[in-house]
Amino acid sequence: MIKILLTVLPLSITTSLMAKEMLSLPQELTTIYSQPASTGRIDKKDPYLMIEKVAKKTFKRFANEQSAIQETPNLLKTIVSEELMPYIDYKYSAYKVIGAQNFKQTTDKERKAFVPVFRDYLIASYAQVFTLYKQQKVTFEPSKTLTNEKIVSVNTAVLEPGRDPINISFRVRKNKKTNEWKAYDMVAEGVSLLDSKQAELSSIIRQKGLPHVTEMLKEKSSKDIVFKNGNN
Repeated sequence: MIKILLTVLPLSITTSLMAKEMLSLPQELTTIYSQPASTGRIDKKDPYLMIEKVAKKTFKRFANEQSAIQETPNLLKTIVSEELMPYIDYKYSAYKVIGAQNFKQTTDKERKAFVPVFRDYLIASYAQVFTLYKQQKVTFEPSKTLTNEKIVSVNTAVLEPGRDPINISFRVRKNKKTNEWKAYDMVAEGVSLLDSKQAELSSIIRQKGLPHVTEMLKEKSSKDIVFKNGNN
């Protein structure tokens, strides 16, 4: 599963919550997925509570719409778009993927074209990984007192019977204008998946240009979601 996740850029909160092959977290993470999900708009002022509530709300929708998802797997794209993307700083992530070295070699027009395509690529990537969802229990790190932090890591753990907990850390960034937090990266087994995607695409951007990568991701994001290996 790590290999699957490393082929996408999982910045979303719940992408990793059902990933099956990562590490463990401390026992103090005690909030379980099976608790009631929240409704309505989720406050972005507390990064810890935001991640917990977004995950619960998304998983609850998966459970409620499971029959429709099995019939029309692309519904997962809709759910990801509606439930996750409002809490992901995909523009910041897109610019990080372009990289500082390539940034000056790209035009403003090219970057503006890349960002929405990158967003669609994230949606498709998360949706495909969500085909692995089996209603695993998830624990969340409790809120901490924050002072002047601009970036924090929020730890979660996926619990499955008969195996060690799965340890996932989400990097969440505070917008200095709105003071709201959004997720932009996920770290699994100490590996930043944003850094992995940047390393993969950076050389292609440098050699073939950002428009080429934009078209490449556009093609990838247009593919239908498919349940594989009996994950249905």
